[in-house]
Amino acid sequence: MVQLLYGILISVAAGLATGLGAIPILLFKKIPDKLHDALLGFAAGIMLTAASLSLLLPALEEGGLIQTIIGIIVAGGFIFWIERKIPHLHPHFGKKPPDEIGLEKGLLMAVAVTLHNFPEGLAVGVGLASGSEKLGVMLAVAIAAQNVPEGLAVAAPIAHSGVSKWKIFGLTLLSGLAEPIAAVVGMTVAGFSEMVLPFGLAFAAGAMIYVVSDQLIPECHSGGNETEATFGVMAGVIAMIILQKLMG
Repeated sequence: MVQLLYGILISVAAGLATGLGAIPILLFKKIPDKLHDALLGFAAGIMLTAASLSLLLPALEEGGLIQTIIGIIVAGGFIFWIERKIPHLHPHFGKKPPDEIGLEKGLLMAVAVTLHNFPEGLAVGVGLASGSEKLGVMLAVAIAAQNVPEGLAVAAPIAHSGVSKWKIFGLTLLSGLAEPIAAVVGMTVAGFSEMVLPFGLAFAAGAMIYVVSDQLIPECHSGGNETEATFGVMAGVIAMIILQKLMG
C-alpha cells in the first residue's frame, strides 16, 4: 500500500509537469517555432533513450528476446488501436494561423497528449514495480522533463481560441493526470508476478517508441526547423544518459 501511494505521488508530480509547458503562454503572446520544435525534439530524445536503456535492456536481461519482442509488438498495436478509436488531433494545430484554430480543436489536442501520457505513466509504474526504486524515480524525472514541451503543444492551440490564460493552464495541467492512473495500472499488473515484469517493461518501451515515431519526430520536423529539432533530440539523449549515470 505504501509503495502504491509512493508511485501515485511520483507519477502525479511527473504528470503535473505538463502544466509547466503552459507557463510560456501565460508570459508571452507567441512562442517561436524553432524553440517549439527544439523542445519537442528534446522530449523525443529523452523518451527514446529511456525506452532503450531504462526499459528494454532490463526487459532483455529479465525476460529474454522473445518476451521483449512480444511486449513491443503488443504495445504498438495497442497504441495504434487507441489512436484510431478515440477522437483527437495531432500537435500540428499549434502552428496553424489563429483563424484556423478553435477551442474544440485545442481540446482534442489535449486529449491527444493525455493519450500519450498513458504509456509514460505506465513506464513509471512498471519501473517502480521492478523492485528498483531508482529506476522508477529516474523514469519519473525524465518523463517530467519531456512533459514540459508536450504541455506547450497543448497550450499553444487553445491560446489562439480566445480562452483565458488561466483556463489554458488548467486544461494543460489536467492533460497530465493520465500518468498516475497509468502508473497504478503498471504497478498492479507488473506486481502480480516477476514473470509479467519483463513484458511490462517491453510494453512500456514499445508504447513510448510508438509515440515518438508517430507523433513527436514528425511534428518537430514539420515546420522547416529540422536542424533545431535534431539538436533537441541529441540534447534529450545526452540529458537522459547523464540522469541515468547520476542515479546509477
